[in-house]
Amino acid sequence: MQRRAFLQSTAAAAAATVLPSMAAVGAKPAAHGPAPGFKLKYAPHLGMFEASAGKDPIAQIRYMAQAGFKAYEDNELMQRPVALQERIGETLAGNGMTMGVFVIDAGDNWKVSYTTGKKEFREAFVKTCRDAVATAKRVNAKWMTIVPGFFEAKLPVDIQTGHVIDAIRAGAEVMEPHGLTMVMEPLSDRPELFLRTSAQAYAIARAVNSPACKVLYDIYHMQRNEGNLIHHIDLAWDEIAYFQIGDVPGRKEPGTGEINYRNIFAYIHERMHKEGRDFVFGMEHGNASPGVEGEQRLIEAYRRNDDF
Repeated sequence: MQRRAFLQSTAAAAAATVLPSMAAVGAKPAAHGPAPGFKLKYAPHLGMFEASAGKDPIAQIRYMAQAGFKAYEDNELMQRPVALQERIGETLAGNGMTMGVFVIDAGDNWKVSYTTGKKEFREAFVKTCRDAVATAKRVNAKWMTIVPGFFEAKLPVDIQTGHVIDAIRAGAEVMEPHGLTMVMEPLSDRPELFLRTSAQAYAIARAVNSPACKVLYDIYHMQRNEGNLIHHIDLAWDEIAYFQIGDVPGRKEPGTGEINYRNIFAYIHERMHKEGRDFVFGMEHGNASPGVEGEQRLIEAYRRNDDF
């Protein structure tokens, strides 16, 4: 996806302790085993650990585990070779990590598509959902990000909404028998994107009326589009299944912008434990500083904001 391309080239978050086998790539060996875990399941992505762990995806995931992270997300997972998907799944299982989201994109996420109601877009989406089921099984994934494309200026908004509901409901029929969940993501990247607020996503999820369709609340995008974050999280709470992180401005780690992530994390943590729920928090952002030192600062930022 275009909005995520910058993440692929970002070298980010390394850990206070590192796998001994990574000394060969310039990382400091772990003296006392894995670092302590976090209260929440923060999920890094490939590239965040490259300066410390090297380019190998499996080494990076092992590094994440040694750093104390309990989850991993991979927007581009469906484009990776099947053999690598299988190795990722094995590595996550071996390190007790939860697989976060990957993106479902039939090639229509960044253009006028589902809002038109045209059959070809719906059929392409359903086919990609079927492919996503196979991918999910290889890595033991539960959640997949979906984006319903751009506004269709020739149609009333409510008609467009009905078309989006029809398309997502068709995808949900594929996912539901497998216990999988699509999470709709409201975005702030471009004004022509159809899905922009958590309330809008909440209404669509209620209309689809399936456990296979929920909301991805990306705190970065929602700060830009609606603000008043905890209030809006409360309003959409029953339909939220996944969170993502990025500070504003800049889309870097917590503490580099205006969002009080420590308070937000503490609030979500308290409520989810009262209600017996659990979430993954995807680290969908870049690094504020480059290299091994920048990766260490990123880890330290998460330790500070997880200290509640």
